[in-house]
Amino acid sequence: MKLSTREDIAAPIDHVFARASDFAAFERRAMREGAAVTRLSSGPVAVDTSWDIEVRIRGRKRRFTSVLTSLCAPDGYVVTTQSDGMTIVSTVDLVALSPNRTRVSVAIDMKARTLTARVVLQSLKLAKSRLSERFRARMHSYAQVIEDAYPKGS
Repeated sequence: MKLSTREDIAAPIDHVFARASDFAAFERRAMREGAAVTRLSSGPVAVDTSWDIEVRIRGRKRRFTSVLTSLCAPDGYVVTTQSDGMTIVSTVDLVALSPNRTRVSVAIDMKARTLTARVVLQSLKLAKSRLSERFRARMHSYAQVIEDAYPKGS
């Protein structure tokens, strides 16, 4: 199953990339929302940086391992996440539309590897329109945060 959306942001691509690839901020936000996030490598984030994530979903602890599989500044990156029976590939692409306007495209592709994961994925497919709308709304609000953080006098 694939979810995707795109947003145009009134800020230069370098600013947008810096905010969209602030993995430390993503870690802090996930922890505030109840996830246990552990970065498995030290130093600056680069290709092959990985995270161990544990989150409670529907009363059960779920464990995920995410790996930054591609990083091409300022054009985007790819994060591959593995769980017990599912692979999730998240792609963030940035395109400079003008010196002060950037288009951000985000796609999440989920693939089941086990029968249990297929059942979970099938139930998600039944709610795909609602999930897609929530995904778009979250992306829109995050795009606003990035845009608002850009100094307008620059």
